[in-house]
Amino acid sequence: MEKFIIKGGNPLEGKITISGSKNSALPILAATLLTPEECVIHRVPNLSDIRYMLEILKFLGAQVDYENGTVRIKCKNVHSTAPYDLVRKMRASICILGPLIARCGQARVSLPGGCVIGDRPIDLHITGLQKLGADIEIIKGDVVAHGGILRGTSIHLKGKYGSTVLGTDNVMMAACQAEGTTIIEGAACEPEVEDLAHFLCSMGAKISGMGTQQLIIEGVKELHGCEYTIITDRIEAGTFAVAAAMTKGNLFLEHAPVEHMGSVLEKLKDCGASIEIENQGIRVSRSGPLRAFEIVTAAYPGFPTDMQAQFCAMATVAEGTSKIVENIFPNRFMHISELKRLGAMIELSQNQALIHGIERLSGAPVMASDLRASAALVLAGLVAENTTEVHRVYHIDRGYEKIDEKLSSVGANITRVYSKI
Repeated sequence: MEKFIIKGGNPLEGKITISGSKNSALPILAATLLTPEECVIHRVPNLSDIRYMLEILKFLGAQVDYENGTVRIKCKNVHSTAPYDLVRKMRASICILGPLIARCGQARVSLPGGCVIGDRPIDLHITGLQKLGADIEIIKGDVVAHGGILRGTSIHLKGKYGSTVLGTDNVMMAACQAEGTTIIEGAACEPEVEDLAHFLCSMGAKISGMGTQQLIIEGVKELHGCEYTIITDRIEAGTFAVAAAMTKGNLFLEHAPVEHMGSVLEKLKDCGASIEIENQGIRVSRSGPLRAFEIVTAAYPGFPTDMQAQFCAMATVAEGTSKIVENIFPNRFMHISELKRLGAMIELSQNQALIHGIERLSGAPVMASDLRASAALVLAGLVAENTTEVHRVYHIDRGYEKIDEKLSSVGANITRVYSKI
């Protein structure tokens, strides 16, 4: 186990380069299973989740080379079974299901298991693939599928808490090689889904409606290799933007995907931050006080659930009372109890948090529970008095590439050390 030791109080100033999007990279890597030809993918972030996905692909038969942010991958011969020991570490591993059904005509993929931020069922994945013609059942914790001949049809993928992102990915990948035309209604509109669609088109797929709730996929007989560069990570960029605002700093976020960050940047402006769009990125600074705010998480282009925890951290030191409503994962408030250990004043009721801002947090040992919660605790530590210890930072390594090194480079006092906890 490793932990971060953070001594707060330093304003962050300088430049941080934003890495490639984790949530784009994972399904795009899975999509390479659709062709026996080599794919070259650039700007792949060096994260534990990425390494897990590459291990899964190697087990399935892929030849993989990963160096300096570029993955060369060739899936000439593919196996169709992914056991629990491989997929249990990462929820997104389920996105290999659609490509395996399309490529192999069958698949056996262990269910990835539960998640600390709440239940994320794959029923819509299964329903969508079944409508394409796959015969699917759950046997001893595995999703067992026999594809047969996949045929295009109309599929609706909107669920109780909005459209399913990975479900859209799975069905879209399988539909690329189905006979005829598939129409996905209620498709997820997230930039990462659009990025996957562009990658598939680079492989020879025929997809229209990208970035909308209706995707139209004309099946093709085969896909080919390609070279592709992944979009940058809007959540990483948003996290560092919050860090600049919280610390009263001045950060230039190089390659930040401004076009994908509208709701986050608008809310930062409401809180008192200054946002300047510059060539190759954005500059975030703050000179006046932080103001309280209200956010309600929603599917893209609404406010992202993956930024909720970071804004909770900011609310703890903003003037006034902030209100945060979590509509995507109602139980996604594991960070609240840890923020309270730093002195935060928070009232939590079901899917709503009222956060009463205080002048300064006080450093203490805290425990990360999930990826975005760990980012929130790091942000809180940057503005807390004395020393904050963030334990179990393997969570943050799932989605932030060298976050401690990036923060250190712009003035943060943060050190990674071994922890016995």
